[in-house]
Amino acid sequence: MPSTASIGNLLVANRGEIARRVFRTCRELGIATTAVHSDPDADAPHVREADTAVRLPGAAPADTYLRADLIIRAALAAGADAVHPGYGFLSENAEFAQAVLDAGLVWVGPPPAAIAAMGSKTAAKRLMAAAGVPVLGALAEPAEADLPVLVKAAAGGGGRGMRVVRSLAELPGELAAARAEAAKAFGSDEVFCERYLPAGRHVEVQLLADAHGTVWAVGDRDCSLQRRHQKVIEEAPAPGVPARVRAELHAAAVSAARAIGYVGAGTAEFLLAEDGGFWFLEMNTRLQVEHPVTEAVTGLDLVALQLAVAEGAELPPEPPAPSGHAIEARLYAEDPARQWQPATGTLRRLELTVPYEEFTGRGVRLDSGVADGAEITPHYDAMLAKVIAWAPTRAAAARRLADALARARIHGPSTNRELLVRALRHPDFLAERLHTGFLTEHGAELTAPDARGAGRAALAAALADAAARRTALPSGWRNLPSQPQLKRYRSADGAESQVRYRLTRAGLEAEGHPETGLIEATPELVVLREGEVRRSYRVARYGDRVYVDSPLGSTALTALPRFPDPAARTEPGALLAPMPGTVVRTTAAVGDTVTAGQPLLVLEAMKMEHRVTAPADGVLVELRATPGRQVELGTLLAVVQPADPATV
Repeated sequence: MPSTASIGNLLVANRGEIARRVFRTCRELGIATTAVHSDPDADAPHVREADTAVRLPGAAPADTYLRADLIIRAALAAGADAVHPGYGFLSENAEFAQAVLDAGLVWVGPPPAAIAAMGSKTAAKRLMAAAGVPVLGALAEPAEADLPVLVKAAAGGGGRGMRVVRSLAELPGELAAARAEAAKAFGSDEVFCERYLPAGRHVEVQLLADAHGTVWAVGDRDCSLQRRHQKVIEEAPAPGVPARVRAELHAAAVSAARAIGYVGAGTAEFLLAEDGGFWFLEMNTRLQVEHPVTEAVTGLDLVALQLAVAEGAELPPEPPAPSGHAIEARLYAEDPARQWQPATGTLRRLELTVPYEEFTGRGVRLDSGVADGAEITPHYDAMLAKVIAWAPTRAAAARRLADALARARIHGPSTNRELLVRALRHPDFLAERLHTGFLTEHGAELTAPDARGAGRAALAAALADAAARRTALPSGWRNLPSQPQLKRYRSADGAESQVRYRLTRAGLEAEGHPETGLIEATPELVVLREGEVRRSYRVARYGDRVYVDSPLGSTALTALPRFPDPAARTEPGALLAPMPGTVVRTTAAVGDTVTAGQPLLVLEAMKMEHRVTAPADGVLVELRATPGRQVELGTLLAVVQPADPATV
């Protein structure tokens, strides 16, 4: 008979959003909670919300959240009797699961043997093929006819160690790079190649199994909208899948779970072709980031079910049928227009104006691991939050989610918010023309600068600043004509603008805005009349950073001195660090002749590798980057002497 246990105090071996998510269910169930935290996370929301917190000394994941021995020691010291791994970090580590059990603790996850069986993608494919599950075979030696191919790490996921190769000449270099990244991320440099389907869809099935032999295919999700092989927008149920194919997908997922004696929550991931054919990709032996969309359409609390199964409970014969449609968008601290470059800094505000109506239910839900004032560092994943919307139909869910994101006030590092809104409103997305290359195919239009409200945003920022400095007379008001007030701002794309205006007895006179009138101006709100149209601009200032939110969109500005500093300049050919991070490797040497766009070194930040390229054709005359060096934003990394200085 399956063993039974009663969980009284649960330690979550994770951080951020997933730790808070698990703690919320624990509070509803009356289970005490224990958090672990690195030094940068000492005051993080998940730490404040736990009943007990245990420090893991250090900052890097390898020294903290990836230390199985420290986490088990923390559980025992805090009096926890169970461990939930969340996702990422040690959640799919069979040795960690076994160590938890060996310590006499309840493991809220699948049996270590099931985790080990799915730990290697190549071994998992062989096991699934033997169980009758369709698989996309690994290519021993790719040929021209196999192109394009996808290089993948055998021991992990999340986009790490993954490369698309479109020519055989690129293959050796990409294999070497993938092996290096895989070894660093997963402790194994094993990689393999499989056929890449540019128009394929990523569809997955949520599984839940108990120790009594019941296996649920809870429902399916489409996770095709991805960047750098990482999911960005997910939805349930997967749209446009014929009933026959859906039934076959569910049956294949259940067969996969039964083949390895699975218990707990997990996900079987498949590649779905346009003709309805599908192939097993991998099984994630944990809860997925995108599990809220399944909760929204079924009304289930998957964490509560994980805990019940871990305590030995038996599931009903069938899961509830899905109702309506749910879509999740991952809000990342990154700049999509600059190759998804991660962003760091202080998150001043994350405010969603439409709150969720129920935790697992209807409306808009925010799952976040950060709070106002949080420091976004390069140590962890760039995801700030997940925003999930449910509605009776897919179109209504997309509209509700896009509106919630568009209305959100997000002040701090750059985010992918605008890309998410545009993707959710894109005609191809609404028409269910989905595939894993969607964001690449539509990248230009999804990331194009939006100048609709830029000029008015700068004007609103200037008027709000004037209101903050106001004395008895409005700033800029004169009884006699005089020189206009001047304010200078730089936008997020580096463009500079000047605002010149006067406040006279006749009203506002602003250069470039001849039909604009001022209705109201306070330090936080400016109301302008633009012809016959009235719009409100909400303004927030933090030092020299100004954020303007209006119906025309959100604009981030940097207030500049009235007159530019002639000494502020960057030397020609200087290559500065675009983000804080760690130098992983260099791919060129001093004295090399390089071409514009040629990779010179690789930085690791927020769990991803980022190539830093030559700014121009020339000679690499200085290289200050060495593997292992920690660099800050703006650090001089290298100098390329241009081939023709006059062109710089």
